[in-house]
Amino acid sequence: MNSLLQTVTGPLPASAVRGPVLAHEHLALDLSRDTDRTAFLGSRHATAIAGELVDAREQFGMSLVVELTCRGMGRDLAALARISRASGVAVIAGTGWYHEAFHPAGVDGASVEDLADSLVEEITGGAGTGGMRPGVIGEAGSHGHAPSEPEVRTLTAAARAAVATGLSLATHAQLGLGGPAQLELLTSAGLAPHRISIGHQDLLDDPVVHRELAAAGAYVAFDTIGKESYRSDTDRLRLLLALLEAGYADRVLLSCDISRHSYLVGAGGQGYGHLFRSFLPRVRAAGADEQLVDLLTRRNPLRFLTGGDGAPGHATAGQPARACPAASRNSGPGAQGPAQAEPESEPGTGTGAGTGNGSVGKEALT
Repeated sequence: MNSLLQTVTGPLPASAVRGPVLAHEHLALDLSRDTDRTAFLGSRHATAIAGELVDAREQFGMSLVVELTCRGMGRDLAALARISRASGVAVIAGTGWYHEAFHPAGVDGASVEDLADSLVEEITGGAGTGGMRPGVIGEAGSHGHAPSEPEVRTLTAAARAAVATGLSLATHAQLGLGGPAQLELLTSAGLAPHRISIGHQDLLDDPVVHRELAAAGAYVAFDTIGKESYRSDTDRLRLLLALLEAGYADRVLLSCDISRHSYLVGAGGQGYGHLFRSFLPRVRAAGADEQLVDLLTRRNPLRFLTGGDGAPGHATAGQPARACPAASRNSGPGAQGPAQAEPESEPGTGTGAGTGNGSVGKEALT
């Protein structure tokens, strides 16, 4: 287990992260194409982005952003460092490869070994002239129910690099599809499931798949919160409550995946604070207490990043993880009292609560 997080401004003890974490975001990226020029966050947006992070830090105590712009997505590590310093919010940078449509030159025909070596070199030696080191692998992508041949190579290489370096790996499952296939591929390459977050599962209306991923020990990322053109937050809340009610509060990651400038508050969008400002109040109204909210927004992402493990769905040995009871209350008789979470543990230690091992739009989703 890693007790230090590698941020764009240097190592940070996990225990120093005392506020919530956005587990899947973008602060600088370029996925623009001839058919879509808005999937872009560039230098002209940096001041507004830093301002939104300041607001989230001051209003909600946000302490950390996991920035999953990787190779082929217009990653700009220097811009991340500037935004982090300007906002006072720590930022972790990613590496790896997005889904096939955005693979950069050099992936086609490269062996798994060569791809993995290139990731290990970047993670251990740093990227670019500044030598900045990624602190997570992701968002490692695939599209469809099963990865394509190039995606099999890039995902396998990412898993091998994660094993070699001790980093965790976050995926991009296009429109929520293909999560089980991703998990099977990554674990077959030797990566433990508790080091894996399966992305965009709030876009998939399939509670059975969510439970299966969580039961296997992977994190289930509800990470497009606020993207109402893909799925309503009402749907997301229903799916989240179902997973919590099933006993997997310790397997959930939450974020907003701000991936185009039209999502910024100044452009009329939901912004990075949407999770805290709009969605979490609905989770609280459904019965979640502050311990549970802290589990979902701070302790879970820290355990994912550091490798804290244990049995999925169990907060402490022999005790099922308690979750929001709203799903039971809303379904009729047998209502429970307010949700209770286990006592808080030190961040990143993997003890206490949550020590688990355990309608869509047409635009390109990150």
